[in-house]
Amino acid sequence: MDDWALAPLQDAERRDVLEILEDRSGTRSTVITSQLPPGQWHDYVADPTLADAICDRLLHNAHRVVLQGPSRRKEGKLES
Repeated sequence: MDDWALAPLQDAERRDVLEILEDRSGTRSTVITSQLPPGQWHDYVADPTLADAICDRLLHNAHRVVLQGPSRRKEGKLES
């Protein structure tokens, strides 16, 4: 999932995310990119029960890679 937590989730989207993660849990890798720190994901999901379930599946056994510094997208930008 690229740019996780960019826009608010609707109720159906919360359930869809949980269903996808449940299907993948323990059998497949899931890569998440986000500018929102994982500590704020629970608030982003906005439904305490679904947030617990989603965050548990996303963060349990997760390997975090935290990138720092300027955006890499700017490096190859053409000059105007």
